[in-house]
Amino acid sequence: MLLDGKKALITGAGSGIGEATAKRMAAEGASVLVVDINDEGGKRVVDEITAAGGTAAFHHTDISKVEEVDAMVKAAVDTWGGLDLAVNNAGLAEHPGRLHELDPAEYHRVLGVDLHGTFYSLRAEIAHFVTAGGGVIVNTASGAGEKATPGLTAYSTAKHGVVGLTRTGAIDYVRDNIRINAVAPGTIFTPAMEAAGPKQMGEWADLVPMGRMGKPEEIAAAIVWLLSDQSSFVTGTVLEVDGGYMQG
Repeated sequence: MLLDGKKALITGAGSGIGEATAKRMAAEGASVLVVDINDEGGKRVVDEITAAGGTAAFHHTDISKVEEVDAMVKAAVDTWGGLDLAVNNAGLAEHPGRLHELDPAEYHRVLGVDLHGTFYSLRAEIAHFVTAGGGVIVNTASGAGEKATPGLTAYSTAKHGVVGLTRTGAIDYVRDNIRINAVAPGTIFTPAMEAAGPKQMGEWADLVPMGRMGKPEEIAAAIVWLLSDQSSFVTGTVLEVDGGYMQG
């Protein structure tokens, strides 16, 4: 069990990649604080983890609010008696359109969660890990954080920022026994993608060299590896899990 005995939290764990990752972390032996703004989804994931024999609890957090993020880390420490691992996965997308058509309110809404929320999370987690003597963090970035993504100005900007936070944080805290990495998922079959309909999903799948969309469980496997001691010499890395899309 790759995470046996570890104490963990993961944001955005009420559905999609976050849900799959929370379940994989628990299956690998971690005690998992499932964090989401969606109480119904988060509590369902906890119920399913515990029904499968894992250990989990739910905590409501809006990561765009710094005080709620600070409370989230405190809740993890209070619930598990410590914290070893953190996955900053929560995020949202925008309605596609060109930059001059983007409502500033929408721009700030997306960056408030995807970029600033990730910063708030890192800030609180790192503060704990510095005192505790170390820890491991994985951020969910995106292929859109490494190359231009037409029509997604705010999302792409935010994810580029997540890559910057990951790499800078990794170097700043490497001597504090803190490892910080990110995954960059490609096109993944999630409820949000499914809502686009089969025609659109087919077009997206055609863009992937592997010829299909990825599964949330495939991202979860990569995240768990980065959290585990098997990646003990890896920090500051953005791991592309995208069926070859970035190489196309």
